[in-house]
Amino acid sequence: MLKRIDPADVMLGMFIHKLEGSWFSHPFWRAHFLLTDPARLDALRASRVPGVIINTELGIDPDQAAECRTPLPRAKVRHFRRRLADQGEPPPAPPPSGGIGPRVLSAPPTEVARGFGRANAVAERGLKVVTRAFLETRLGKAIAPAAISPVVDSIIASVHSNPFAFNGLMRFRRDSEHVYRHALATSGLMIALGRNLRLAPAELHAAGMAGLLLDAGVSLLPVDDAKRTDPRSLPPEIWRSHVQLGHDFVRRSRLPDLIARACLEHHERFDGSGWPHGHGGEALSKLGRMAAICDAYDLLAWGGEGQPALDPAAVLLVMRSDPGAYDPELFAVFETTVGVWPTGSVVALRSGRLAVVIEQNCDAPDLPLVAVFHDPATAATIDNVWIDLNACYGADAIAGPGLIADLPQADQARAAAAMAAAVGRVMPARKTSAVEAA
Repeated sequence: MLKRIDPADVMLGMFIHKLEGSWFSHPFWRAHFLLTDPARLDALRASRVPGVIINTELGIDPDQAAECRTPLPRAKVRHFRRRLADQGEPPPAPPPSGGIGPRVLSAPPTEVARGFGRANAVAERGLKVVTRAFLETRLGKAIAPAAISPVVDSIIASVHSNPFAFNGLMRFRRDSEHVYRHALATSGLMIALGRNLRLAPAELHAAGMAGLLLDAGVSLLPVDDAKRTDPRSLPPEIWRSHVQLGHDFVRRSRLPDLIARACLEHHERFDGSGWPHGHGGEALSKLGRMAAICDAYDLLAWGGEGQPALDPAAVLLVMRSDPGAYDPELFAVFETTVGVWPTGSVVALRSGRLAVVIEQNCDAPDLPLVAVFHDPATAATIDNVWIDLNACYGADAIAGPGLIADLPQADQARAAAAMAAAVGRVMPARKTSAVEAA
């Protein structure tokens, strides 16, 4: 039965069916949820919602006020779970402390695994094309737009199908040479950012192409091939020349000027203190300002010569702490694009456990899908525990960043292996090519 009550009369254990008024008047992303979190209760009572519709078949009735002031009896919890199941809602698994808890799965959701699988197919094809194109570049051959445009089209289709799967996959991949993986990852980030900026189709394609070719000039550096694995180890004067080399090469390949310009500008800073020309602000092209953000994000998250890889959430903090580097409006959209807790971030849950972010929720950017992998309190490895924090009902939540390096030395390797195993559950098995096998 549906009942309308005043927000001041809402209590824990009620099933919220609808919040009246504009969605601007309350902080909740979900329209239907079982209210079990005291913090959510306080937020609802403090909101400007004119009225609340509750479902007494799925949660407690306001006439049961006396019962609400004490923990719900187990029989009542079982009753609500049966009702939720009858409505098509899988019964949530109880957290260690008991009560009504989050939806806990023993395997990644099927749609997430499929999204990573489709993204992996795009990445495998893209890596082959990019590798071949960059190798031909070293031989002085021009890049044929018709050869690499399908890669960009495939990434665009992947991002449209699942806004987070391709970039999530590239966060986890460690089995490719840095230059080629970085090209695909940056292209995916440029496309995702451009999609949120509502770029026209032709401009979105150019953004993806620019991301793919930002470091094309690396292939033209006068160094041994071994140095190109991570060219940032080169002397600055040699390393910095790759932007001009890339710009000139892209123009010779008869690609659009806005792509060549992005290649030239992706190490410029918004405050004008970057290189190679020290241009800044609106003097930089839009694609160039986008490229500066996407390129830096992937490089910081990957690490490199003398620099450890940073947790993706830490990367955003580092970038945010350097306000002169990036266009602030574009960077704000980029943060929304990758999520409050980007895929690959290690987080500490309110339950004390460590988890890694696997997938974002479009409707709740601060409530991703996580894989729990370690309990610091017991030093125990946790296998096959996946929590959609958007369907958690407050039983667990992200308390802040989690660092494996903060664990006791004896536990760090075990925790890192557990996280790798969790990530491996969504990473499709990589097939070894005949060339590699030989």
